[in-house]
Amino acid sequence: MYAPLTIEPNIRINAGRAFAFGPGKASLLEHIAATGSIREAAAAMGMSYMRAWTIVRSLEKAFPEPLIVKSRGGASGGGAHLTDTGREVLRLYRDMEGRAREAVATHAGRLQKILEGSPPGKQ
Repeated sequence: MYAPLTIEPNIRINAGRAFAFGPGKASLLEHIAATGSIREAAAAMGMSYMRAWTIVRSLEKAFPEPLIVKSRGGASGGGAHLTDTGREVLRLYRDMEGRAREAVATHAGRLQKILEGSPPGKQ
């Protein structure tokens, strides 16, 4: 017997030929929103601070409006938070993921039966 089938759509948004947004960038935005810090977001994801900054810079290049507002450290400490545009991009992306999961779920049961040896067309 086969393990239960799971289907996980992976949505990637491209701007022209360049990759603009996907699951990793969405997770980084969520962590920045939750922590108020790029450094803390990176740590929470097990990612290097430099890698997080590389992703932040790629977002700045990909979108015409900023998704993140950053403030430098110092005595008062630095920070980062999502702009209204950043929150909307994240919301739209997560909504697309949810709708994609719903769409593919309609076929998951049939695929599971095929994996278990039930020929196509037999229910």
